[in-house]
Amino acid sequence: MSQSLAQLYVHIIFHTKYNQSLIYPDVENELYAYIGGIIKANQSVPITINGIENHIHILAGMSKNIALSKLVEEIKRNSSRWIKTKGEKYRGFAWQGGYAGYSVSQSVVERVRKYIDRQKEHHKRVSFQDEYLQFLAEYRVDFDENYLWT
Repeated sequence: MSQSLAQLYVHIIFHTKYNQSLIYPDVENELYAYIGGIIKANQSVPITINGIENHIHILAGMSKNIALSKLVEEIKRNSSRWIKTKGEKYRGFAWQGGYAGYSVSQSVVERVRKYIDRQKEHHKRVSFQDEYLQFLAEYRVDFDENYLWT
């Protein structure tokens, strides 16, 4: 009997539309838990989710049965609908059109988890824009800066 085996870890980053500060502390933990549920519903495993007021990082073990673009689409579509039910200040909430996704080796999963868990401390020193550009450079991703922050 043949079988398909995979162990895929991915670090996903995306921000709010126009990089607005719209993830308020009153809903932050519940939002991350809700996103974790979406990941699980898509046969994947949330390892950690964290961020600050304008963006989030997700480390997940991805199912071999879903494309990264589909997983991110499900996360963004469902979490955006959900957060809009949390009050008037979230009525105009939207995620950016795109995302960044990076493969993570098993040997550095714990290091990436710690990095994501320390986002609030990290962003006291480094802006999100600088962080994002650093990731793009490190992974040698070609991009058009005209569309990076929308």
